[in-house]
Amino acid sequence: MIDLHYWPTPNGWKVTIMLEECGLPYNVIPVDIGGGDQFKPEFLRISPNNRMPALVDHTPPGGGEPLALFESGAILEYLAEKTGQFLPADVSQKYRVLQWLHWQMANLGPMMGNANHFKNYAANITDDPKQLAYGTKRFVGEVDRLSGVMDAQLSANPYLAGEQYSIADIITWPWAFLIGRLIDESMWEKFPHLKRWVDDVAARPAVQAGRKVGAELGKRELSEEEERARRELLFNQTNDKVRAAREKAAGST
Repeated sequence: MIDLHYWPTPNGWKVTIMLEECGLPYNVIPVDIGGGDQFKPEFLRISPNNRMPALVDHTPPGGGEPLALFESGAILEYLAEKTGQFLPADVSQKYRVLQWLHWQMANLGPMMGNANHFKNYAANITDDPKQLAYGTKRFVGEVDRLSGVMDAQLSANPYLAGEQYSIADIITWPWAFLIGRLIDESMWEKFPHLKRWVDDVAARPAVQAGRKVGAELGKRELSEEEERARRELLFNQTNDKVRAAREKAAGST
């Protein structure tokens, strides 16, 4: 059995979609990132970077002790190798897939996260209009550029790494399908090949099932004080703040 430490965000959906695609049984352990679950000692033993998702496979290949993993890219590569699915065995094809997987981890995910921060959250943290304007322009502009990169690739290929659906698509889709919502739905007109791919992947039953996992989590409406505490946990983290949160979590267990 696989334990998945999870919250319904794009990074969490990557793993639930992969598990659904592979047909692997798994148990969801919610990690309320707005409530500070990511700082609890039992979670930090699995994910020292205090980020979800994280996974514990109690039946790893070859047997032995349970295997704990953090970082969604490493998790998807592991699951692909464990099941022999969505990662080609041929060396050339394998690395075509892996380069796009690492592209997502280094580019699309971080840039969309930053763009979302400046567009939708930063105004609650800073009242400096120049800082807000620069951050928004910088990261929204980068998302636009990356959308063009994907559109060009998908104009010549049905999937990101070529002819076959792979972990490159699974890891990228949970962020890519939100691009229109983040920027403007009209932007899809600029990127028709990207939109075709987004819709094709969205139609897969496993993608739909993975996207719905934990949909009920986090729906409770927060008070103003709770929302302020949530933003403090999620943004502008420093070593001192993280250490204090860890000590608080350790003291509450």
